[in-house]
Amino acid sequence: MPTVLTEGNYLNDLLKWEMENYHSREQVTVLPGQDLVMGSVIGKIKIGSVPTIGTAGTNTGTGTCGSVTGGAKTKVGVYTLRCVGVAANGGIFSVRDPDGEALPNAVMGAYTNSAINFTLTDGATDFALGDSFTITVPAGSGKVKELNLTGIDGSEDAYGIMIAGVDTTTPSADKQAVAIVRDAQIIADYLTWPAGASDVQKAAALTQLANAGIVTRTDV
Repeated sequence: MPTVLTEGNYLNDLLKWEMENYHSREQVTVLPGQDLVMGSVIGKIKIGSVPTIGTAGTNTGTGTCGSVTGGAKTKVGVYTLRCVGVAANGGIFSVRDPDGEALPNAVMGAYTNSAINFTLTDGATDFALGDSFTITVPAGSGKVKELNLTGIDGSEDAYGIMIAGVDTTTPSADKQAVAIVRDAQIIADYLTWPAGASDVQKAAALTQLANAGIVTRTDV
C-alpha cells in the first residue's frame, strides 16, 4: 500500500500581502505552555494582576475595600472610589476609572461591573464625605499566548497571527517569535483557532484583527 504524505500549509497560503520592510511584523515573546503553529491567532497580556485590596486614603471611616477583581473591560491605571454620601453603617461612593470616566456608584457590599469588582465593608467608625480608596491596575507583561476566549487580561482580544510554529512547552520557558500584528491581507481559512471557538467568536476576532489593518481577502 503506498504511503500518503500530507503537505502542511505555507505562510504564503495564509499571508497574501504585507507592508514593506517588515512593517506588518513584530517580534513577540511567547509565554510558557504554548504549542502554536503557523497561523495561530494570538492575544497579548495587556492587564497585570489586579490587587485584591483597595488602598485607603486618609480616611475617617475604618471600613475596607476588598475582594477586588478585574473584568472584561478593566483598564490599566488607577480606579478611584470617593465617599459622596454618608449614612450610619453605610455610605455612597462614586467610582471613576483610570480615564476619569464615571462608573455606577457603589454602596456597602459587593460591587459588580465589567470594569472592576470589589466589596465595601463598614467599620467601627462610619465613613465621612471625601473618604476614598484607590485600586491600581498594573500593565501586563506584553507577552503573547493563544487567543484566550475566556481571558480578562487582554489575551481575549485577537492581537496578531503567528508566521511560524513555536513550542514553549518543553522546556517550559519564554521564547521569541514573530507575528503579523498590523497592515496585512490574509486568507482566514488558514487561521488556527483555540479549540471550541464558535463562528461568532471567530468573527469578533477577525473584526479585531481588521481594526489593526489585518483584513481578510475573499477574492482568491
